[in-house]
Amino acid sequence: MGPHGVFWWIGAGVLIVAELMTGTFYLLMIALGFLAGVAAYELGAPLDLQLMCAALVALIAVIVLRRSRFGRRRRMVDASTDPGVNLDIGSTLTVAAWHEGRARSMYRGAEWDVELAPGEPDNAPLYEIQAVRGNCLIVGAHRAAGAPRHA
Repeated sequence: MGPHGVFWWIGAGVLIVAELMTGTFYLLMIALGFLAGVAAYELGAPLDLQLMCAALVALIAVIVLRRSRFGRRRRMVDASTDPGVNLDIGSTLTVAAWHEGRARSMYRGAEWDVELAPGEPDNAPLYEIQAVRGNCLIVGAHRAAGAPRHA
């Protein structure tokens, strides 16, 4: 095996190890390009053809990965409204009196600022937390499961 063959094998190995350390699939796709370079070397292709083959396979693999569900960027979710981030979202509380869409209410043993979400009634017996902004709870009227929401 000549120096080009060793280059391709070492390059592919380094990329696979780096892939294991980073957890992305992109380095693995580039390693596939290096393996295509090895295949071209073994078939006796000149160095420029080996490089073109490796680049083309790596490019196609990255594009395919990018279009797959594994390569899509995750949509940034607003943490203030994500129940997976903030466990208070979906909890219920009572509000004694509203003053221009704002109030103070006891929740989890402390007094919190409470703000009524746009379009929500201020006469509900129970409110559900929809978002948390700092120390302010954004609430809407609590509805029974399956009850329609009004706009």
